[in-house]
Amino acid sequence: MRATAAPYAAMVMDARTGEVLHSRNADTQLHPASLTKMMTLYVAFQAIQRGEITLDTPVRISSLAASEPPSKLGLRAGQTIRLRFLLRAAAVKSANDAATAIGEAISGSEDAFATRMNRTARAMGMRNTNFRNAHGLTQSGHLSTARDMSVLGRHVIYDFPQYYNLFSRRSADAGIATVRHTNRRWLDSYSGGDGIKTGYTRAAGFNLVASAQRGQERIIATVFGGSSTSARNARITELMDMGFNRAPSSATIRRPNPPAAMLSSSNSQGQVNPGKIVRVSGLISRSIRPTARPTAAPVQEEVLVAAVDADLINAAIADSVNAALAEALSAPTPAPTPAPVEVAAATPPAVTPVPRPVTETQVAALVPDTTVTDTGPEVVTRISTSGGRHWGVNVGRYNTRYDAERVLLRVALNEMSTLDGSLRRVVQRSGGFDANFMGLTRDGADLACRRLQARGTTCFMIGSDG
Repeated sequence: MRATAAPYAAMVMDARTGEVLHSRNADTQLHPASLTKMMTLYVAFQAIQRGEITLDTPVRISSLAASEPPSKLGLRAGQTIRLRFLLRAAAVKSANDAATAIGEAISGSEDAFATRMNRTARAMGMRNTNFRNAHGLTQSGHLSTARDMSVLGRHVIYDFPQYYNLFSRRSADAGIATVRHTNRRWLDSYSGGDGIKTGYTRAAGFNLVASAQRGQERIIATVFGGSSTSARNARITELMDMGFNRAPSSATIRRPNPPAAMLSSSNSQGQVNPGKIVRVSGLISRSIRPTARPTAAPVQEEVLVAAVDADLINAAIADSVNAALAEALSAPTPAPTPAPVEVAAATPPAVTPVPRPVTETQVAALVPDTTVTDTGPEVVTRISTSGGRHWGVNVGRYNTRYDAERVLLRVALNEMSTLDGSLRRVVQRSGGFDANFMGLTRDGADLACRRLQARGTTCFMIGSDG
């Protein structure tokens, strides 16, 4: 298939550092076509990470989504399909109906979703991009550049590595059909090629943002305005080869900074939502003990309680009660402090009541029964909310509780300073077991998530301002 030649633009980037190795017309605004779906999918991954939606959320298809022209999955108005199938259809088949349905499911309307796409693009530094829809079909003002799309491709790779394999699948189950990759020919022919996205309209020509990894080197190459699929693939191969020849064999990976929207909730108009997603059900292995009432020597530190032995507690209580009773019975009655005489009549001295005798029955009532059966360690499961410590971070959902606990332990050992004072917790959900660290302040959870993401650990904040 051939099309009237569109303006040509290209860029080659070292994905590890963001260094530009080659560019031509890289800042010229052109029609991105279905390269747009990279941002659609990026925002969807972002929404999943923040808990706004899940992979198994059922999405009801609108008449607008169902009426989108090909390429499409063939969705019908009124039908319901899980989000994961829409993501596969958009990434692999480049289905326009799936892309629109994703946008409506997350933001409520196509316009609101485009606003969110643009806000995310600005946060990434995509200065010459403006989105009007989720699919990329030609629309006035819907434009981008080779540079901006290369930047977006780099964010897709490094911000959501857990989902990046979608872009290299040769085929995928999209729920109502098995779909095939639009770029499988190039992926099959180029060593190390693993994505990312094709795009075509008559106004745009044949576009492609591609990525390949060989050893420690990863290159991103972008082409706008190819005259055919084969011509575009041939050019992207030349650009890729150029990139691998020019890139150093080793380089320190400088991950792009995730856009701010990944770290805070905001609505479709860019305003921060006052509420957060709260997930506080389930068993916690330890918690912060509530602050004790003031005494002669107030305790200044919070004590973390993991587990206590019932026999030791009962014995300690019994000893304390016995000691207090003995002291009360044996101690002399303190002399009252005389009140100053300010009147003519003498004030009779105060009489201290004599304590009632304490019987053995009363003592027995005060002393707890220490003959209880040992039921093993008692786990304190209450979350303390003192100091605003009702925030946390999620580091993934796993198929088994064992896997979730193992990840929590590994992350805790690797990030001891980051997660100091947090509480490990596994929460069972319909899709698996969530691995969470709780008991953090909002700032602490924010900092922990950023550090974990910088080191390649998937993470998002959970909790509430209370």
